[in-house]
This record gives sequence, structure tokens and C-alpha cells, in this order.
Amino acid sequence: MSSKTFFFDLTRYCGRSLRKICYPPGMRAAVIFGLGSSERDLGPFRTGAIIWQIGLPPASDSADAILLFGGDGTIHRHLPELVRLGLPVLVVPRGSGNDFARAIGIRNTKTALHAWSQFASEQNNVRTIDLGLITSNQPASRRFFCTVGGIGLDAEVARRANNLPRWFRGHGGYAAALPGALFGFAPVPMKISVGEGSTYTDRSDQATILAAFANGPTYGGGMKIAPKACMDDGLLDVCVVRGIDRLRLFCLFPTIYFGKHLAISAVDYFQTPALKIETDCPLDVYADGEFVCQTPMEVSVASAALRAIIPARREES
Repeated sequence: MSSKTFFFDLTRYCGRSLRKICYPPGMRAAVIFGLGSSERDLGPFRTGAIIWQIGLPPASDSADAILLFGGDGTIHRHLPELVRLGLPVLVVPRGSGNDFARAIGIRNTKTALHAWSQFASEQNNVRTIDLGLITSNQPASRRFFCTVGGIGLDAEVARRANNLPRWFRGHGGYAAALPGALFGFAPVPMKISVGEGSTYTDRSDQATILAAFANGPTYGGGMKIAPKACMDDGLLDVCVVRGIDRLRLFCLFPTIYFGKHLAISAVDYFQTPALKIETDCPLDVYADGEFVCQTPMEVSVASAALRAIIPARREES
């Protein structure tokens, strides 16, 4: 690397003594803007001699990193290309839920800027993480997801939340969509099998409220549906809520925000490298808050599929 460097005062953005950050000349960064984001959001990152390009690069040798301004839905839609390129990705949380950014320690733009400055000054803050992979025959498809997928009540809540105004979705939209879905939803027969490869063993075959399969711990803007999930352990964390009456179910959901639902007898929580879910009638499957397919379907882990730029050390709020 050339001895010539460029310096930028980050104190205004990070609130820390990071006045001297080195930006290597000729560094190339591609930028993806999600809904509600624009080049104005790039301002604090646009410093030094970095060469910027808007949109995904055509090949992995066309850029050194990718900045993505958006939430879980924006990440979800770009995952196939992000996996193909294999470049380090910095997520700047600008969506309604931002559960993926939260899972990798990026709480806001300041934290993202701090992680970016560390990456640009070669502090080795890239973490290789897993993704989930949903395979379906209706229609035939394979879809990556980064946080949590689900079938049943939570899929219905996600569908309703997606119909709310964007600002509302980012300020308690999931909770607002819950009551209507809760009182209009009935448990459905659901066969859940676990295994690996082509070998599966039945785990559950009964009326079920919801089945969530997780790569990260939260969904819906911070609900800890899978509090034990780790994004680089090669396993899915699965939370199944069996059929219970509506009052108990209504009381259960607040506990999910704190990850306390695992102690409830109607909740089955386990880890597995692969999962198969079958239902009598096709049910919608959502992941990262987006519609993916209908049942039957299989879920597996795409190990070490994404390189994420993360803060190298915990930042104070």
C-alpha cells in the first residue's frame, strides 16, 4: 500500500477520538441504496481517495467492498449477488426492522461509520457468517435469507406489517399488525422434520401456531425469537409454538421481546443443520420480512456465505 494517506476527522460522527483515520488511495467501494435512502446518506462515508460506484459491481475484482444502505428486506433482495461477489459488505441500517445489522453489532449510522473507518484502515474487522437457504418446489426456487424465516402466525403478521406505511413499520409496525393476525389465526397441522442432506427424522406433527427458523436472534424489529442463535455455527435455531388458546398466545408474545418464551411449555426450541416443513394446504413462507414461497419447503445452512464488515470492538451508545 502506498505511504501516502488521507485523513478525516470522524469525531463529529463517532463521538470518539478517531481524528486520524487512514484511507488508502485507490480504494474502490460500491454502494446500494434501499428504499428511502439516497446519495445524501453516503456523505459521511465519502472521504479521502475512495473511488465510489453506485450499484453492484459486475465482478469481485471491480470493487474492494460494498456499502448497503437499507434494512433486512434490501439485504434479502441482494443476497444472491452479494454471495456471488464474495466482497466485504457494510450494512448501514436504514430500514424498518434492521435485525441483521443489530445481530452483527451495527446499531446505527455512527456505528456503521466507525466500522467502515476500521475497515478502511485495515483493522481486519470482517466476519464471515452463515446464511439460511430455503428450497421449494412451488415454484422451484432457492432463496437465501440472513435473519429469520417463518410459517404460520408470524408470516401472517409480516404480511400485514408490509401493508403498513413505511414509517409506521419502523416504529412498532410488527406489534401493531399482531392483534389483527392473532385473533384471526387458527393453529394448522404442520409436519416438521429435522436432519441433514436427504435424511430427515420427524420432530413434530401436530397443530402449530408458528414455526420460525433463525440464522440470527431477532426479527420484527428486535423480537428475540431465537435468543441462542449464532450466525457462524452452521446451525438453524428453530422455535415452534404449538396450538394454544388465544389468551395464552397473546400473553406469550410480549415475552419474545426479552427471549423469555423458551420457558413456556407450549414452545419447542432446538437447533438443526436442516429442516423440512410440510402442511396439508400450502402456507406462505416469509423470511427477512419478505414473501419467499409456500410449503412444502426445506431449509438448510449456507455456511460462511457472506463477509460482513463489523465494529472491531464494542462501541458505547
